[in-house]
Amino acid sequence: MAIDVLVLGTGHIGRAIAHLFSTARGEPDYRVTVADRTVAPELRARFPSWAEFDSEREGFADLLSGYDAVVNALPFHLAGAVAQAAHTAGVHYFDLTEDVAATRVIRDLACDARTAFMPQCGLAPGFIGIAGYALSQGFDRLERLHMRVGALPQYPANALKYNLTWSVDGLINEYCHPCEAIVDGRRLEVPPLEGYEIFALDGVHYEAFNTSGGLGTLAETLDGKVQYLDYKTIRYPGHRDIAKLLLQDFGLAGKRETMKELLEAAIPSTEQDVVVVFVTASGLQAGRRTQFSFARKVYAQSWAGVRMTAIQITTASGVCAVVDLFAEGKLARAGFLRQEDVRLDDFLANRFGRAYEAAAVE
Repeated sequence: MAIDVLVLGTGHIGRAIAHLFSTARGEPDYRVTVADRTVAPELRARFPSWAEFDSEREGFADLLSGYDAVVNALPFHLAGAVAQAAHTAGVHYFDLTEDVAATRVIRDLACDARTAFMPQCGLAPGFIGIAGYALSQGFDRLERLHMRVGALPQYPANALKYNLTWSVDGLINEYCHPCEAIVDGRRLEVPPLEGYEIFALDGVHYEAFNTSGGLGTLAETLDGKVQYLDYKTIRYPGHRDIAKLLLQDFGLAGKRETMKELLEAAIPSTEQDVVVVFVTASGLQAGRRTQFSFARKVYAQSWAGVRMTAIQITTASGVCAVVDLFAEGKLARAGFLRQEDVRLDDFLANRFGRAYEAAAVE
């Protein structure tokens, strides 16, 4: 069985997604087309099927027509337009967005759709929701579910203890928008950059604090079923205070272009990164208070024959795995699909999802 998939966006993540699909062995087989405003010559050579388009001037419906599925790796502000085009074209839709407003638009589109719509398929939201929901099951009474994710430099060497590893727009977005949580059984919004904590994992100390979007749909799914639920971003100690100074005290949260220019000018990118995933769930099981934890560290490495950063590996394998499981019939064929619809065991056993299975923290 061959599946025609269109990968929209040829940045670091889009390229990784297209590479994983095109080099996959076994069933299903993927025929990949890449599309962006500009497709680099090396990508044209690697992917004979490619297209260029201007998202500011052209609609997406004609571009999507004829494909089985589209994987949207474009900036988050285009998610609604691409999803609308997928609805019109009758194409299955998957994306990586962490934007809560865009996800609500996509969910509304999915209500009467004859195809599947599955946003938030990357790392966080994405895999973290699959892992978190799996840990939440099996309790007689679930009390707490805490989910932590960080994309970090292996060798921090500046005051922020940070290097650029992914979208600057996405980074600013999650540092500025309200964050969903469940506190004392009540679903509510909490401010970003708050909820500060310190913890250690595998001998390394980290900090964590509230950021938006990482819960995906879990707050809704577990509403009334858990006392405390939250998602926090992991950084090295000291990062949060500087971010808070810039965004809140200096007012750059309201001047995002200035903040973006500052970060891009001052903070170097790195290909030597590590992704840290840490989930804990606790509650009553057979009358005893019990805790389960799930931890992974994924490092930059060669994957599918190409050197990739950790954020490329974890994000691309996340969306490729759920598309693969969908193609295998392990997810519903139409409507809105949530990350918690994916079984963790199925994900980790998948040819793409095994990127996480090989990175367990002892």
